[in-house]
Amino acid sequence: MTVGRAIAIAVVVVLLPAARAIHAASTPADEPARAAPAFPHERPGDQPAPGRPAQPVETPAPRPQFGLPTSVQVNVGPNGGNIADDAANEPSLAVDPTNPNRMAIGWRQFDTITSNFREAGRAYSQDGGRSWHFPGVLDPGVFRSDPVLTYDADGRFFYSSLRVVSGVYSCDIYTSTNGGVSWQEPVYAWGGDKQWISVDRTQSMGRGHIYQIWSTAGSCCGTSIFTRSTDSGLSWDTPVPIPQSPTWGTLDVAPDGTLYASGVDQRNLSRILVSRSTNARDPFAFPTFTTVLVNLGGSIGVFLGPDSPNPDGLLGQVWVAADPTGGARTGWVYVLASVDPPGADPMNVMFTRSTDGGVTWSAPVRVNDDVGNAWQWFGAMSVAPNGRLDAVWNDTRNTGVANRSELHYATSADGGVTWSANQRMSAVFDSHVGFPNQDKIGDYVHLVSDAVGANLTYPATFNGEQDVWFLRIGDYDCNGNGIGDAQDIAAGTSTDWNGNGRPDTCEGLQVSDAPPAAPRWSLGANVPNPFNPTTRIPFEAATAGAVRLQILDIAGRYVRTLDVRARLGPNVLTWDGHDARGLPVASGVYIYQLEAPQMRASRRMVLAR
Repeated sequence: MTVGRAIAIAVVVVLLPAARAIHAASTPADEPARAAPAFPHERPGDQPAPGRPAQPVETPAPRPQFGLPTSVQVNVGPNGGNIADDAANEPSLAVDPTNPNRMAIGWRQFDTITSNFREAGRAYSQDGGRSWHFPGVLDPGVFRSDPVLTYDADGRFFYSSLRVVSGVYSCDIYTSTNGGVSWQEPVYAWGGDKQWISVDRTQSMGRGHIYQIWSTAGSCCGTSIFTRSTDSGLSWDTPVPIPQSPTWGTLDVAPDGTLYASGVDQRNLSRILVSRSTNARDPFAFPTFTTVLVNLGGSIGVFLGPDSPNPDGLLGQVWVAADPTGGARTGWVYVLASVDPPGADPMNVMFTRSTDGGVTWSAPVRVNDDVGNAWQWFGAMSVAPNGRLDAVWNDTRNTGVANRSELHYATSADGGVTWSANQRMSAVFDSHVGFPNQDKIGDYVHLVSDAVGANLTYPATFNGEQDVWFLRIGDYDCNGNGIGDAQDIAAGTSTDWNGNGRPDTCEGLQVSDAPPAAPRWSLGANVPNPFNPTTRIPFEAATAGAVRLQILDIAGRYVRTLDVRARLGPNVLTWDGHDARGLPVASGVYIYQLEAPQMRASRRMVLAR
């Protein structure tokens, strides 16, 4: 079914028997149910500001903070510097699965903070996010908002962009076949406020289908809030409703093509919803959905005012992910969101899991491990091809101030039953700085995981203004072989003739292109860093023989010695975070020092338990 064709709509609402409706969400007795505003919040305001000049004023990017992963600014000028006096927020990310070096990010671009007029910002990277190119907005001078990017299994990128014309809400879909360097003319795709899109990248009959959901507040089509494309975005089906209209959520596809949609009931923000369609994958069927309640132990936060981190925006949306591994985890589905629990604690990152395809759900699990009352907001989740779960959020635990946050991260290797110790991933930033004539820093961040690590785009104010940033969590995997680049190079399975830490094949280099080089002594960066509890330390040996690696604390005190016999060429040592007595050492900065004939070198690493 394509745009313009009338269709019959079949809608199914599941009413579970009491014995099956376990952990159903309910509003705490001591707190009244809170509803979402009835009107769309995303709407035009100010008139367009003058466009970005060809040579904007650029300021240097801030220096990375020692001991923290390096975030890279995305919305940069032609010379790679920060563009002064603009604003950028609400970013979304696409990564080419056939070439992970190719990425694109879209965001809400404000050319001046004196105007809330926004456009469709976009940038691309061809080196795995190490650098970014911002060639200018899509459709200059046209109001656009709510950017959402996704990608198909063949590496095509799709950019969903909200338009509002004379009070009518709709979405356009742009397509890129070259990693976001350029985008084709947009295609009308129905839509509305706070839309989300996803692509079926499985081997099911729905492979290549693009799905889109949006809010009833600011909808093209009333309560009909779902559409799909079965021809790679060239045309879009007439929208259909989803029971209970989940809002402010995401989409994901299970290995068998089952589609999941998440969100919140706009009439009661403590009612978290998950909808499922088993026939959206069938191009000849009219998509139907079933919807169930999910308990996350609190309610979604929105428009909470100046005492919150994001006064006039969401504090996060509802994320759903289907486990892609199959086997014992067939039918496992995950939901995560930042929610306001009962009591004094303003917000936690909460998680729940279904092991039966979304019919029943576990009791909620808290992901943040702090003690006390703090804001854990903008929670986001993604699942890697190997089933590892990654979660990020902004956190005020170390500042005690609602508008001063740090980015935090946790991971789970057992389907969310347990989560790792939380890791701080950024410096402090002030979320109330740089408002572009509206009191918000967007409504979400976006995380995309792979077998080795995760790619994140998020807004922050490290420059004293709102900007979009990219962070690689963990080692890179530029060739997509499921092995970190540092390990690839250290093990000799990939060459790195130019010494930049990237396998030559990812840069189009062949062994025949490289000059012959004699073996040399060198000490590489440990991976991962920060780590908990184990890290790999690569080094290259110019001769085979005995070498010593010493671990010292930041004060230079002895911790442990690793004596090994090195082979000629690449080698890898592993440290398990224990001292010479076999006891686990505390979190902190440590020095590792390699001692070998005619060579001594040292580097720093961070253990974050």
